[in-house]
Amino acid sequence: MQKRLRVAAYAVVVRGDEILLARSPTADGGREWVLPGGGMEHGEDPLETAVREVEEETGYRAEMTTLLGVDSHRSTLGATVDHHSLRLVYEARVTGGTLRPERNGSTDLAAWHPLVTVPALRRIRLVDTALRLWRERPDTGRVARGRGGERDG
Repeated sequence: MQKRLRVAAYAVVVRGDEILLARSPTADGGREWVLPGGGMEHGEDPLETAVREVEEETGYRAEMTTLLGVDSHRSTLGATVDHHSLRLVYEARVTGGTLRPERNGSTDLAAWHPLVTVPALRRIRLVDTALRLWRERPDTGRVARGRGGERDG
């Protein structure tokens, strides 16, 4: 079985009672909400990754203010790939730019959502994990995994 490691950085951008999310297409033709963020390029610092990805996916320039924690997730992709995702989650604030969808990328829309409506959205598990990190701020930078119906991306 092939082993694959993907390191990525994401931003939790909360403004008042809203969170900034990006929408991503799914394999079944649907759409799901994700945090702005994505995979690190070789040699790139994770903080720089989060800044770059927020701007690419939302049009906003952002400052990463706090490292909230790390999410580590392992899954199998078919019968041939053992996939391990290591995701660094930052808290961020918007410093400039204008909200717009990503151009020719992995997401097709960026939008602010009231925090109270997030549980009703089709979203990846990382959104919930990141919100728990943001709310709870555990000393270890990790939250206990719960059971839920969300997909993981």
